[in-house]
Amino acid sequence: MNDPTLLILASLAEGDKHGYAILTDVKTFAGVELGAGTLYAAITRLENRGFIKALPAEDRRRPYRLTPLGRTHLKDQLAALAPVMQVGFLRLKHS
Repeated sequence: MNDPTLLILASLAEGDKHGYAILTDVKTFAGVELGAGTLYAAITRLENRGFIKALPAEDRRRPYRLTPLGRTHLKDQLAALAPVMQVGFLRLKHS
């Protein structure tokens, strides 16, 4: 999975993070290297949809927080992926 919006939401589900911390977390748990442009474009989309919110800057870093709406969206998206993953694994088992 390499959808930046879902990766960012999954990262923020653990707690507030600034951009660089999101990048390193996503690389750690998903093995995906997001570029800065991709990250901040996705952050903008997520903020506009109300899924995350920017917090006051700490030094020069701006942390982001998952909103309740974002948490619900992440749960819904992961639940929708579960049957696809299950079928994929089953079909791989039989091939």
